[in-house]
Amino acid sequence: MSFFNFHHHNIQEKNGIYNVDFQDVYLGNTFSIGLHPKDITKHWKDNFEIIKNNSLLPNCLAIGECGLDKRLIANLDLQTKVFREHIFWANEIQKPIIIHCVRSYSELFSLKKEAAVPMIIHGFNKNIQLASDCISKGFYLSFGKATLLTLSLQNTLKELPLDKIFLETDTSDFEIEELYQKVAQLKNISLKNLELQLLENLQTIINK
Repeated sequence: MSFFNFHHHNIQEKNGIYNVDFQDVYLGNTFSIGLHPKDITKHWKDNFEIIKNNSLLPNCLAIGECGLDKRLIANLDLQTKVFREHIFWANEIQKPIIIHCVRSYSELFSLKKEAAVPMIIHGFNKNIQLASDCISKGFYLSFGKATLLTLSLQNTLKELPLDKIFLETDTSDFEIEELYQKVAQLKNISLKNLELQLLENLQTIINK
């Protein structure tokens, strides 16, 4: 059984969406590409042109990760400007957006109306109220290693609809199958049914 890894940084991983560093584009398997908030510099416009060019390749499944992070040096106005450019470009080429969001949910919600493509918040690890708010506003949520470690997050995931989630390893070093097993247990379904549902979710966001 092969388990799709929605967002990862492992170049050896064959079944998932590899998050490409825009400066070192790897084009072998399916990937996403974007300008992470931590990588925003005065040269961001030039870097974004690289992203745009490579995002046109057929094995690029999504734009990102990109988004907003209030912990970082780049001010929020600039982050918002760059993020908005990602949204406009994703709209133009009709590819979903993988979002990095830290302490910026109200700003993210206000930008959602500008997106004409699916938006997926990766590495989600917040409470059920925020999760429900995100889903009610049309976001998908992708869960990672924190799900294996945090009871409150497990309880959050139990309450969410399966057709709005994805599973990922991100930068963590563990087997994605372990996460699938935990989520199948939490949702009281078989591994196979979970695998099929998440693949259906993937087709939904890609084909919209």
